[in-house]
Amino acid sequence: MGKHMKKRVRSVVCLLLCALVFLESSGNVQAVTIEELQRQIQESQSYLNSENATISGLQDEQDLIEEEIEDTEAELVNLYTEIGVLEDQIAEKESSIAEKEAEIEVAQAEYEEAEAEERRQYEAMKERIRFTYEQGESSYIELLLSSGSFSELLNRAEFIEEVSAYDDRMLEEYQAIKQKVADLKAKLEADRQILVEEKEALEADKATLAKQQSYLNGILAQKKAVSANYDAEIAEAKNRAAQYKQQIAADTKKIQQIQEEERRRLAEQNSSGGGTKNTKPNPNAANTIAAAQAIVAQSGGSSNGKSIANYACQFIGNPYVSGGTSLTNGADCSGFIYALYKDYGYRVPRTSWQLREVGTGVSYSEAQPGDIVCYEGHVGMYIGGGMIVHASTQRTGIKVSNAQYRPILTVRRVM
Repeated sequence: MGKHMKKRVRSVVCLLLCALVFLESSGNVQAVTIEELQRQIQESQSYLNSENATISGLQDEQDLIEEEIEDTEAELVNLYTEIGVLEDQIAEKESSIAEKEAEIEVAQAEYEEAEAEERRQYEAMKERIRFTYEQGESSYIELLLSSGSFSELLNRAEFIEEVSAYDDRMLEEYQAIKQKVADLKAKLEADRQILVEEKEALEADKATLAKQQSYLNGILAQKKAVSANYDAEIAEAKNRAAQYKQQIAADTKKIQQIQEEERRRLAEQNSSGGGTKNTKPNPNAANTIAAAQAIVAQSGGSSNGKSIANYACQFIGNPYVSGGTSLTNGADCSGFIYALYKDYGYRVPRTSWQLREVGTGVSYSEAQPGDIVCYEGHVGMYIGGGMIVHASTQRTGIKVSNAQYRPILTVRRVM
């Protein structure tokens, strides 16, 4: 900012000199000649031009910062969206984990019940075996011999056999149930572990995005502070420029007063004089569009590339809207490129950093109309002649700029 400070010092000195001249001449208009006033106006105009150049330079620098701010804000919006999606996925995993844990609890209860029944059946079988051992085979023989008939004897023998088979069958059944429940519980625990690991992976991704978000918020705060500083410097420069304009207007009025007095004097001598008035045409968006399309027409390249570049020029002067993709109602830098290619039947990525990978990379020296010129956090469309059309900032909207107004990262060709 050293050069701006030097200009400021020169400006203050000039203002003081102009004020002194004004004070000295305020008492008598004729005390200062028209030539002196014109010289003073030229000097004030020179300083005014310098201030206007300073304002223009500061605004260009601020435009770059504003582009970076708006692009950073767009990146933050994307991060907020991604974090929101991850949070939803984490919530789903937590719900699934809770369901698995409930199923595991049910399986554990069933396992414990089967295990208890197995123990009960086993104890009952042991009790019968113990009874048989203690009583010996004579008890069974007595039981059989005490039968009233041969049929009753057969029934008692069959009953004893069925009791033994029942013991074996029930023991095997409860062991099978116990194993089945154990297998189910193991599977549920394995499923739960997979869900836990997936949740941890999502939380790690969220933490990474949160760090990136924090970093971008810090960068955004710095850039906004720089932009605010530009606002203050531009306001000061405009204030000085306004003072120069006032001084020029005052000196011009003095010249008019001198000339009026001279006309009156000459009128008394039957003489008169006059002057002419110049007007300067103001260029409009139509002129800019026509000039940009002329650049496209004079450039080489494919017919499709020139066609989309010519189409892009139609929207010069339309507004910049952060996150927008409308060519008429407003778009940001990547939304502008996205909408142009969409109208031509091409689907390209929506963000500036993704556009760096689209299509085929070419060198800037080989750039043709329709190519995408990628910068750090910004993109534009090359129209030929070293120029781009791009959605710049909310203040300037869609405009034409020199393609090398900031460092170029890559040039991508889609058509």
